Amino acid sequence: MKNICQNEAKLLGDLFKYQMLFCRMNYLAHAFLSFDDEFLLTGNMIGDFVKGKTKFDFPSSIQKGIELHRAIDEFTDFHPVTAKAKELFRKDYRLYSGPFVDIVFDHFLALDEEQFLNNKGLKNFTQTTYKQLAKNTSHFPAAFHKIFLFMESQNWLYNYSYKEGIRKSFGGLVRRASYLDESDIAFRIFNENYSQLSNYYAEFFPQLKEFSFEKMRRLQAE
Repeated sequence: MKNICQNEAKLLGDLFKYQMLFCRMNYLAHAFLSFDDEFLLTGNMIGDFVKGKTKFDFPSSIQKGIELHRAIDEFTDFHPVTAKAKELFRKDYRLYSGPFVDIVFDHFLALDEEQFLNNKGLKNFTQTTYKQLAKNTSHFPAAFHKIFLFMESQNWLYNYSYKEGIRKSFGGLVRRASYLDESDIAFRIFNENYSQLSNYYAEFFPQLKEFSFEKMRRLQAE
């Protein structure tokens, strides 16, 4: 296990120190908001690794997923509810408060019975997501390809449902980010404000889902 972690850190450490300046961490939300379309899913999941006009290097069906990803991130960044959630982390983590909130909201999405009927529903969804993505690995940027290997083997999407999974995700964020050296405070903030963060998620996510569905419909009509 130690060697696996060392190998992961070697593969991803430098990458994430660079990517964390602009990458989001809400992988489960991006997967869920692809609405079971494998090409939208692929574009949505690789969106952080495709910059500017390089999106035109991809098939049009995947370009639409990249556009959806960017729209989701913009909606999230400027939403007043996510701003409130980020304030809980901002004093200790400043610009990294956003990625912590991304992880937290994925936790509450994983537990959301209105989105996943039960724990089995989440498990089925995550396994379907990995299978759909695996069919399109030829379109993955090299950086995301490395991430996907760990995402699938360690079942990141499913493990967002556990507090221990969130603790590990926080730790992983810190290991891979510049200017951070601990995640214990973030995990304490998460636990101490659990109900409030859950309420923020409950207010925010239905609006994000409605926005994303309408954006998806417009993209599909183009």
